[in-house]
Amino acid sequence: MEIKITKLSKVYPGGHKALHDIDLTIREGMFGLLGPNGAGKSTLMRILVTLMQPSSGEILINGKNINKQREEVRKMLGYLPQDFRFFAALRSWEFLDYAARLAGMNSRKERRERVEKMLHDVGLFDVRNRMANKLSGGMKRRLGIAQALISSPSIIIVDEPTTGLDPEERIRFRNLLSDLSHTDTIIILSTHIVGDISSTCNQMALLNEGELVYNDAPDKLVESAKGYVWHANVSVEQYNELKENFPIISTIPSGTGWEIQFVGEKPSGLKATGVHPSLEHAYVHFMENKLQHWNL
Repeated sequence: MEIKITKLSKVYPGGHKALHDIDLTIREGMFGLLGPNGAGKSTLMRILVTLMQPSSGEILINGKNINKQREEVRKMLGYLPQDFRFFAALRSWEFLDYAARLAGMNSRKERRERVEKMLHDVGLFDVRNRMANKLSGGMKRRLGIAQALISSPSIIIVDEPTTGLDPEERIRFRNLLSDLSHTDTIIILSTHIVGDISSTCNQMALLNEGELVYNDAPDKLVESAKGYVWHANVSVEQYNELKENFPIISTIPSGTGWEIQFVGEKPSGLKATGVHPSLEHAYVHFMENKLQHWNL
């Protein structure tokens, strides 16, 4: 299974360039698409699931052109959009049964078995008779991934799946996606939350202002930030000076000052110790330093 994206661009009416000459190849496993809000992630996702036409370029899924063979491509896809919605008048199992019928499952017995399996898999079997609009936020997202998986798709695309979830639900959701990544399936996780990528993905791409600026393993991005992440205890005056010149990652009140982590070259004269970078540190370092140099 392979998605091959070549010279893909999208220009909206009015001239806004949402995507510019994207070249990207995605294979089986969990693939993270990271970038700030407005980077073009959702536009790319909507093009991939055939809900939007690109302005130029080509996407092949296992050799099938998504513009010329849309129906064949759609049969391979499962999609959880950022603004996932459902019919409020349906119970949880009824909504999944409806999704299964839309996916072409005409056998009532087949649908019932599939719906029950998906409810068990996402941990919603005990609330299967609850009205869908009465589910918690985390349960609604799990219902959303269940409808995306109901037809056993070869490609699963989820857009900002953990936005608004509490930490426990975010971990549960990431674990669910991670379990799926051990199958012969492509899972594309689009998010602006760095922790979602670092916990699940072996490959990632970084979009910024519609351009692909990084495409490699998360570990390599982390490696590039070594020697640029620092921990220091500083006075209020030092803190105010540092925040004008460095990205501050964390701040904790400490006596009359602050205990901080920041990213960049270590200032001369400042007592600070090095910190092993996380993907969040590496992302900030890349966006604040390397990306600026890349754009020069």
